[in-house]
Amino acid sequence: MTDVSALVSLAHTLKTAKVLCVGDLMLDRFVHGDVERISPEAPIPVFRVTRETEMLGGVGNVARNIDALGGGAVLISVVGGDDTAASVKSQLQALARSSFRLMEDGQRPTTIKTRYLAAGQQMMRADRETTAALTDDVRRNLIEMVCNALSEASVLILSDYGKGVLGSGVATELISLAKKAGKPVLVDPKGYDYEVYRGASMITPNRKELQEATGLPTASDDEVVAAARQLIKDHGIESVMATRSQDGMTLVERFGDVSHFPAEAREVFDVSGAGDTVVATLATALAAGGTLEQAARLANVAAGIVVGKVGTAVVYEADLVTGLRHSEITDAETKTVELVGVLEDVERWRKAGLKVGFTNGCFDLLHPGHVSLLKQAKAACDRLVVGLNSDASVKRLKGAERPVQSEASRATVLSSLAAVDRVVLFGEDTPLELISAIKPDVLVKGADYTVETVVGSDIVQANGGKIVLAKLEDGHSTTSTIARMNG
Repeated sequence: MTDVSALVSLAHTLKTAKVLCVGDLMLDRFVHGDVERISPEAPIPVFRVTRETEMLGGVGNVARNIDALGGGAVLISVVGGDDTAASVKSQLQALARSSFRLMEDGQRPTTIKTRYLAAGQQMMRADRETTAALTDDVRRNLIEMVCNALSEASVLILSDYGKGVLGSGVATELISLAKKAGKPVLVDPKGYDYEVYRGASMITPNRKELQEATGLPTASDDEVVAAARQLIKDHGIESVMATRSQDGMTLVERFGDVSHFPAEAREVFDVSGAGDTVVATLATALAAGGTLEQAARLANVAAGIVVGKVGTAVVYEADLVTGLRHSEITDAETKTVELVGVLEDVERWRKAGLKVGFTNGCFDLLHPGHVSLLKQAKAACDRLVVGLNSDASVKRLKGAERPVQSEASRATVLSSLAAVDRVVLFGEDTPLELISAIKPDVLVKGADYTVETVVGSDIVQANGGKIVLAKLEDGHSTTSTIARMNG
């Protein structure tokens, strides 16, 4: 059994990994809007667009995950000569540690999947794509390009979405080239015929794909293992990592033990791109020198993290280390996060229809007055975020002798309270920047304020939120407590 310290150490070395990624490249577009009426022209909803976002999909999302983990991806694929290709290139250029080599084929469109979402639900998806095989010239150039790039990476990923880049024997030829070069090949498969992946080091089918490829049941642990062993036997594959949604993952090796990994996710909000995260983490860990078991365990943790995020998300090294240590640290410690983490939490809470509250303070020497304020704040919302002044901020506001407790100590004590869902530190004198970013549905301060004097009240009210002035408990203050201690 791999211990957590070894996995944390491996996570810190992912930055040394170099992974070659080949496959179908696409753009995922998300169109968000509102539906408030039915069209008078036909019995269809009228979708009012409010915002649009774009991100890499297919093998592009695999590269994006490798880059987020700290590794470097070398991406090779084919795009069309269209505006979508320009958007894809722009997204790829934004990756900090990775590079790409794209061939342009004016006879085929760049794949784009456009999803229309309202009230947190996907209403429709429109795909612009082709599944045609590559022309002979493009195929020949692609294989030559991969052959030249194999020396730059330790592991090859083939990301097959059935859009033609790996079809007509391309996958088989690339696996053969990689094996001759002594490089392991991980395949995220598509379709029913896994003979095209013969000789791969690992394939990563989900439960449905495993069932379709073998014709065998995959409901139980034993059935998944039997189906995976059938793939290994029939197609000369070295190992199978079967992803099983709420049942976790199962690793079956040709000559090794079977390993079942229970699902790590505490809340599932979006499974988009989870398979990309799994294969990316597996390959990056192997390229960094990890064992197959270590890579599998990291991938399982990464999958549990990414399904708790909204959209086609990625997992960062810091996410991975926190996830690994989850079993060894208290829930209180996991509540203290950076602003970017809070914003991800807020987005998924809102997607689940939950009301987000916010309050703030120095909370130096937590006393019953603080506890009462926090209880009242939580009663006004479903999830409560607490902004906590940093040590430097408290010193400016309260004087050179404060705070009595460090920001780490204050955050730990706050996080131990059931009323508090997240704690985020801020270094400014006021939480205005936090409030502007979070845009809470409820903003809570003590009754010694008025609505007009509460920092950020105008922002909250402009977004339809409300201000709650909590009743104060008499006779409690940090200043008076310190005075009594010094007296």
